[in-house]
Parts: sequence; structure tokens; C-alpha cells
Amino acid sequence: MTTTSRSGSPAPGCSLTLEKHHGLGNDFLVVFDPSVADADLPALARRVCDRRRGIGADGLLVGTESAELHDAGYDARMVLYNADGSRAEMSGNGIRCFAQALARRRGDLATQRILTDAGERAVVLHASDRADTVEASVEMGDIGTLAEPDGWSDLGAHPDRPVAHLDLGNPHSVVGVDDVRAVDLVTLGGKVPHVNLEIIEPGPEPHGITMRVHERGVGVTDACGTGACASAWAAVQWGLVAATTREVVVHMDGGSAKVSVNHPVDGSVTLTGPAAHIATIEIEIT
Repeated sequence: MTTTSRSGSPAPGCSLTLEKHHGLGNDFLVVFDPSVADADLPALARRVCDRRRGIGADGLLVGTESAELHDAGYDARMVLYNADGSRAEMSGNGIRCFAQALARRRGDLATQRILTDAGERAVVLHASDRADTVEASVEMGDIGTLAEPDGWSDLGAHPDRPVAHLDLGNPHSVVGVDDVRAVDLVTLGGKVPHVNLEIIEPGPEPHGITMRVHERGVGVTDACGTGACASAWAAVQWGLVAATTREVVVHMDGGSAKVSVNHPVDGSVTLTGPAAHIATIEIEIT
């Protein structure tokens, strides 16, 4: 059993088991060890997510299972810390990875109800043709609108470009562009580091869009699940895909996800994509 120090943090010299997963290259470390509950979780996230001095990941997912959660109808609680140690409300790729880690613990692919800082999310899991990969669909809830974020004018976006500031439990700003590859996303994202910035273009297929993302607390990532949902929603509103489109394919650097819009009710979205288990890692707490 892992012991803890008087502060509640894992005691020096103890081990901590982490599961590494990725969703389209957006990678996460998942920990369920109860000894981390009172630890300095931002510091732990910075340490283990560091790609040169740690294991490397875009975020740390801290899982909790308890009788109280089960009595309330939840399978587990997920808390997300970005690579920089900041706490985030929700991650669409992250929750798929978390659900796969939980399924591995339980030994089944039953539907899960997971409590997040953005509220409840239901995840439906299906086996794939790879033993290390599952397909997961997440009911992402309703999409709301947000006010223009602080510093937005510093981007210098042309006033004719379509822009949407959207709430998926976390903040997103979506911008329509002619060519996502021609945009200096690192520089632009650095001007609004407190939001997730997506740039999108139509295609290549009539019901698809291409997206790149600069994530709050991380930087440019291969994929973003909540960003894919925000982008698909914006694409429908702007006419980048047909207004009758009910499933938008979102192409990202790490691969493609599907976003069902107005599902199961108007104003809501469902995200579907893979989650893959990479490794089980044990580290020493020093």
C-alpha cells in the first residue's frame, strides 16, 4: 500500500502508478491512487507531464471512486490538470482516456457516468479491432456562448472572418480561416492563453472540417475534443458544412473525430473518437 506524509502527499520513496493514454495524440496520464488526494496536484502535473524531465503528457487526470459517488449515480470523478499545472474544467479527449482507464480497472466496457468540473458526462464504450484501443462516445452537453475574451483584439483578426466564442464547460474561441497551415498558431494562441483557440477551414469532404488548436495551459496539441465540438458547432452555424449535417467529421493533426450536433436534443453535441492505452508507469516520489 502507498503511504502518505503528514501533509497528505505521497511520502518520499513511495511509488505511484500512472496509466498513459492518448486520444488522437492528445495524451494524458491517469492516476487513481487515493494517496494523491491531498497532494500538491499542480506540482505533480507539472512534474509528470514535463516531456524532458518527466514522463510527458498534455495533462494529468486524477480519478476518484467512492461510495458517495456511487450512491449519487456516478462511476467516478475526474479532475484535470493541464501540463502547466492549471486546473481545467473538461477535456473531450481526456475523458475518453479516463473512461478507458476506468474500464481497464473494472474489466468491462459498461456505460459510465463521470463527474467533472464541468458537470456530468456520460461515456459509451465499444471495443475496436485493437486490444489497446476503444471507441468512445461522450455526451458533451449543451453549447453556450461567451463574451469576447480579454485581449482578443490583439490577435488582429480581420473583421470579416467568422468568429465564435463558445462554452463547452471550458472556454473556446473558433476562427474561420482560408488555410489552417498558413496561420502562426503558436503566436496567436500565446496572445489569448486563457482560452482554447481553434482555427478551422472547410473540407476536405462536404460534411468535414479541418482544425488546428492552441490549448489553454498546454500550447499547440495534436487534437482537442471540446475544441472539435466547438468547431463543428461553429461550422454548422457558418454554413461551412450543410445546415442539415448531423455528424461533422473534424480532421486534426492527430487524426479525426466525429461530432454529432443537436444530439440527443437541440443545442447539444456528442463526441466520438478513439482512446488508446500506451503504458502503465510506476514512478518514485522523491
